[in-house]
Amino acid sequence: MKSYFTIDFRNVAAIGDAPRYKPPEMQFWNNDEMNIFIAKNLDSEYYPLFYSALFTGMRRSELLGLKWQDVDLLMCQVAVRRTLKKLKDGSCIFEDVKSTKSRRTIALTPNNTQVLKVLYNSRSEKLATSDSLVFCGPAGRPLRPNTISHAWGLACKKAGVKVITFHDARHTHATLLFKQGVNAKVVSERLGHSSVAFTLQTYVHVIPGMQEAAALKFDELATKI
Repeated sequence: MKSYFTIDFRNVAAIGDAPRYKPPEMQFWNNDEMNIFIAKNLDSEYYPLFYSALFTGMRRSELLGLKWQDVDLLMCQVAVRRTLKKLKDGSCIFEDVKSTKSRRTIALTPNNTQVLKVLYNSRSEKLATSDSLVFCGPAGRPLRPNTISHAWGLACKKAGVKVITFHDARHTHATLLFKQGVNAKVVSERLGHSSVAFTLQTYVHVIPGMQEAAALKFDELATKI
């Protein structure tokens, strides 16, 4: 008797539902935590860098690639033009910012401007040229990204606040702006996001409270009934 059978060439894995990507949980500080961190790290050699990260929302690579030619202390703004990238062999290179959205100008707060002025005035003539790095080692060499992240973690513990990553300083900046009622387009431009929609999706966790605050604000305009 002949035996007949068929072979199913279907990809069984394609039948099931792929697990959804779950991004790592976002961490950020409230206003009090941020101020405590700043106050407790006034004597840190990385204080100007940490301060600028919290007050501009710039990426670590953007901050480490910043040169004095990109900083306008008179107009209180910085231009994001390049990043510092660490290679697998441990060396670092500078790369031009490729995205038109990432290549942007960020307005500095008066306090952040003052912090950078003090840093500039403390530098030797050799390290205060337009082509010098704003945040660098004693000899003007680029700071290693991992070194900064490690120092940030130690600074968090020193301040006694919740330990968050250096990248979370960026999330803290954005979240506090939203809680202050800053327009989403402005927040998106400061962060260099590809779109406002992406910014809103990323920070949707603060939207519910903002919606309630907006409703109450609008109700203040209405005639009392």
